[in-house]
Amino acid sequence: MTLRDAVLQFAVVAGLLTVIPGLDTALVLRSTLARSRAYGLATTAGIQVGTLIWGVAAATGAAALLAASQSAYRVLTILGAAYMVWMGASMLWKSFRRQDGAPTVVPGGPSSPKLHRGLTLGLATNLMNPKVGVFYIAMIPQFVPDGVSPLWMGLLLAAVHCAIATVWSCSLVVGAGFFKDRLAGSTAVRWTDRITGGVLIAFGARLALTPRA
Repeated sequence: MTLRDAVLQFAVVAGLLTVIPGLDTALVLRSTLARSRAYGLATTAGIQVGTLIWGVAAATGAAALLAASQSAYRVLTILGAAYMVWMGASMLWKSFRRQDGAPTVVPGGPSSPKLHRGLTLGLATNLMNPKVGVFYIAMIPQFVPDGVSPLWMGLLLAAVHCAIATVWSCSLVVGAGFFKDRLAGSTAVRWTDRITGGVLIAFGARLALTPRA
């Protein structure tokens, strides 16, 4: 397998996994629909920074140590699940407290959320999911050509994954922004938070209850 073949084959796998609706998709759509395009892009950036960190960890062996330690893996899994459930429950709670006709956040206005919150949201959610690191540990060795450093190959493949995911997430932001202009209002924001909150709770519960692979 040549370097070019390895990158292309990994790109196909990463692309298929990226377009399958999941937690990242829900977060990006919610950030855009309930906040703004800029907030959605900030969330996207946070997610991809987290992906790069996991890629570096896997390439340097840090994630392998985590995967080898049953206790450490379980602790991070429980923390990640608790974080997702808490975040989802918060969204649901706020959505039911928000009244019809309540003013929505105006991008750029004084009550607009800071973009760094979107960045933190994406980053924290990604880093609190140890299955991302396990994915890299399982996949990277299969795409390392003979004579190529596993460290540099891991970094390259993580960068490829981030590039693909960024393009996809940006397309989601653009599409969601288009619909946001037509769904403006507190009702749309409430239902966006309820759906995303439910998805986060479901992911958190699955993360906590699914046996380690």
